[in-house]
Amino acid sequence: MRVLLCMLALIPLAAAECTCDSEDEDRNRSKALKYKLAAIASILVAGAIGVCLPILGKRFPALHPERSIFFIIKAFAAGVILSTGFIHVLPDAFESLTSPCLSENPWGKFPFAGFVAMLAALGTLMVDTVATSYYKKLHASKAGPDKSVVLDEEKARENPGDVQAHTHATHGHSHGPISTDSDSDLLRHRVISQVLELGIVVHSVIIGISLGASESPSTIRPLVAALSFHQFFEGMGLGGCITQAKFKTRAIVIMALFFSLTTPVGIAIGLGVTNVYDENSPNALIVEGIFNAASSGILIYMALVDLLAADFMSPKLQNNGRLLFFTNVSLLLGAGCMSLLAKWA
Repeated sequence: MRVLLCMLALIPLAAAECTCDSEDEDRNRSKALKYKLAAIASILVAGAIGVCLPILGKRFPALHPERSIFFIIKAFAAGVILSTGFIHVLPDAFESLTSPCLSENPWGKFPFAGFVAMLAALGTLMVDTVATSYYKKLHASKAGPDKSVVLDEEKARENPGDVQAHTHATHGHSHGPISTDSDSDLLRHRVISQVLELGIVVHSVIIGISLGASESPSTIRPLVAALSFHQFFEGMGLGGCITQAKFKTRAIVIMALFFSLTTPVGIAIGLGVTNVYDENSPNALIVEGIFNAASSGILIYMALVDLLAADFMSPKLQNNGRLLFFTNVSLLLGAGCMSLLAKWA
C-alpha cells in the first residue's frame, strides 16, 4: 500500500518533468522549414487582404463608415478581436505562467496572468484618456478661437448626413458639404486604431516566434491555415478602425504593412533562433506569458470599450431594431468563428 501511495505521489513530478522537455518526437527540420515558408507567405497574404478590405471598401458607397452595413462588419471584427483576447491569448498566458517548468514560488502562488491582463487593460484606459485629451488640446490650440468652427461641428453632430450649405452671419458666405465626424471623434478613432494595432502586434510577434522555432511538422501544419484565418479576421477589425480614423495615405500604408508583416517577421526571427530558443525554458515562458497577458488585456479592453460600447450605445443602433439585431448576430458570429479556430491554433 505504501509503495502504491509513493508511486501516485511521484506522478505529478514525472508529468512536470516531461512537460519541460523539448519536443523530440516528429522532429524534421527540412520538412518543418517548408511549412514555415508556406506559413510566411500564407499569413502575409491573408493579413494584407484582411486589413485592406475595409480600407479599399470605403471607395464603395455601401461600405462607408456611416452606412448600416459598416456597423455589421465592424461588430463581426470586434467579436473576432474579443475572442482573440479571451480564447486565444489569455489562456496561453495562464498556461505559460503556471507551467510546471517555473518555480512554485512565486509563479504558482499568484495568478500573474490575470493580474498583468488587468494592469494592461487599466493602462490602456489611461493611455486612451491621456492621448485623446492631449490631441484634443493640441488641435484646439492650432484651430484658434474661431467659434464658428465649433458651431459647425455641433450642427453637423446634431444633423446626421451632410449639411449642404451654411452661412456665417458675420461673413455672409457659404461653404460646401460638412463632414458629420467632429474633430474630436476623428482624434478618438485615431487613438483607438493605434492602441489596437499595438495589442495585435505584440501577440502576433510571439505567435510567429513560437511557430518559427518549432521543428515539428505535425505541430506547424494545422497552424498554417488556422493562423492565416486568424490574421485575416484580425486584419478586418484593424482595417475598419483605420478607415474610421481617416489617416493620410502614407500613414494607412505604414499601419497596414506593419500589421501584415508582424507574424511573418516573428516566424523569421523564430527560424533564426531555432538552435538556441527553448519554448519550455523558464525565461521564455515568463516573457511569453507576460506579453500574452498584457496583449489580452489590451485587446479585451479595446473590443469591449472602444469598438462595441461606442457603437452599441450610438443613437443609430439604438433607434433601429433591425440593424441592432443583425449587428448582434454579426458580433456572435465573429466571436464564434474565432473561438472555433482555437481548436487548431
